[in-house]
Amino acid sequence: MNVKCIFGKNLKNYRKIKKLSQEQLSENVDITVKHLSEIERGIVFASAGLMEKLAKNLDIPIFAFFLTDNSIYYDNIMLERIEKEIINNIEHTMENIKKGVFDKPL
Repeated sequence: MNVKCIFGKNLKNYRKIKKLSQEQLSENVDITVKHLSEIERGIVFASAGLMEKLAKNLDIPIFAFFLTDNSIYYDNIMLERIEKEIINNIEHTMENIKKGVFDKPL
């Protein structure tokens, strides 16, 4: 995989972790959705200035865009968000289980 593809794949992953749409992120960094899409697909490469804007908006260091497929950068904020999402999913699942168990006649 070439560096443009690695960068684009990581950009997309971090954008999704932050729960931002392409429209939201492109607006935040003042580029078109088409340009962001092309970067994420590895068709074009971001300029240094755009990399800085993207990293700042996603709250990650620039080097995180260049990590291989086997690595991903998680800071404490991301880990807290992931933990919160897991807890919410577990609580939701438990509520559904309880509803299912108690709604059925004995």
